[in-house]
Amino acid sequence: MTTVSQTASQATSGPQDSAELAAAHARRHATLMRIGHIAKYVLLLFLAFTWLFPLYWMVITALKNDSQVRTVPPVLFPHPLLWSNFAGGWATYNFNLAAFNSIFRYALPVVIFTLISSLLVAYGFAKIKWRGRGFFFGLCIATMMLPWQVTMVPLFIIFKNLGWLNTYLPLVVPSLFGHPYFIFMLRQFFLTIPEELSEAARMEGANEFTILWRIILPLTKPAIAVVVLFRFLWTWNEFLSPLIYLKDEAQYPLALMIYRLQQTATNMGNTALAYPYLMAVSTIVALPVIIIFIFAQRTFIEGISVTGLKG
Repeated sequence: MTTVSQTASQATSGPQDSAELAAAHARRHATLMRIGHIAKYVLLLFLAFTWLFPLYWMVITALKNDSQVRTVPPVLFPHPLLWSNFAGGWATYNFNLAAFNSIFRYALPVVIFTLISSLLVAYGFAKIKWRGRGFFFGLCIATMMLPWQVTMVPLFIIFKNLGWLNTYLPLVVPSLFGHPYFIFMLRQFFLTIPEELSEAARMEGANEFTILWRIILPLTKPAIAVVVLFRFLWTWNEFLSPLIYLKDEAQYPLALMIYRLQQTATNMGNTALAYPYLMAVSTIVALPVIIIFIFAQRTFIEGISVTGLKG
């Protein structure tokens, strides 16, 4: 009788123990999930801090006075906020002319020429079948492996012999031949567009330029946005190439003019005054890129995510 009752007790307690174990496992799993989410957000906050703090430091340094620049420990919340440093730094040199040079004589032509040439070359590699297409595409991509420092001296000699020094021609003309990175990226995007669209247009009598303009380009807006943003960012921040080819201060873009401001202040021994003005001008120069990215980030991220879907 006792054995029967013990067996019945074990039979009834078995499902209860299983339910308790399952509940404990579920609680443990939920706890681990919460810990994982917390760790993920802590990591993201740390990474965001590492990216945003230099920007914050640039802005607050632009708002400091001379005595607060080299204070130890550093001043994280300057008082008073000297907004006049922005106007003072911008008025130190002819930054209006430098901004005109950067936008209309350098960045916009380079962006436009790079976009047009890269689109044409990428379309030829992706949508037109011709002998040797794979070989020449590989050759185009292989040029990305050459550091710019390798071609710097030969290009300088070529442009010097052409009489292009101290002009924007050495900076703008190479963009007429496309950029291998953007050619690769646009080709990958074009390969995601169904070939049936192009074939149907060819059957209707459309030539390749019509197909590119009326069919391919309307579907390529995300990739075009990436090309424009990347190329504008690289050109806007370019320092070494203008330093090599431009000698006249009236030709300087913003990057060289900021360097001119820093160099003059350092030579005068007034480095404390240089930092607020330098950071103020740097903030103004960085602002257009930040604004463009904020308003175009959705298109930008979409273009980055879809350009490598098909090889």
